[in-house]
Amino acid sequence: MSTVILYGTETGTGELVANAISDVLAAEHDPSIYDMTEFAVEDLDTEDFLVVVCSTYGEGELPTGAEPFADELDEVKPDLSGLRFAVFGLGDTVYGETFNRGGEIMAERLTALGARQVGEHGRHDLSGKIKPQVQAKEWAQELTSIIDEG
Repeated sequence: MSTVILYGTETGTGELVANAISDVLAAEHDPSIYDMTEFAVEDLDTEDFLVVVCSTYGEGELPTGAEPFADELDEVKPDLSGLRFAVFGLGDTVYGETFNRGGEIMAERLTALGARQVGEHGRHDLSGKIKPQVQAKEWAQELTSIIDEG
């Protein structure tokens, strides 16, 4: 099964995390990585497994890098029934209620279109001691068995 990793980022950390996840999934899941600014909604394939990496910007908004894709989801409203996806979000607990909101927004938009979120919603905390790439690799290890469950 092919895996598509989409990342939305403001500062580039999302891309680093997407690459770390890809490294873990490479052996068995043929991952492809795309910046959300360069991925069209029409290219979503329910036969693929989707991994969304999304940071949070400002006061709980999507980062600039995720906005075009999210807007296109809202405009096109594709039927994503059958699409399974997992989310790894980036945020900072210093922002309280809006911590990791970017990943949550993307999950809400995808599920509203029929997609099904699986696995643990990964939530990196910039205020923590673990580097985002390290946490993402650990999270991706757990994801490997879930991808194959179909």
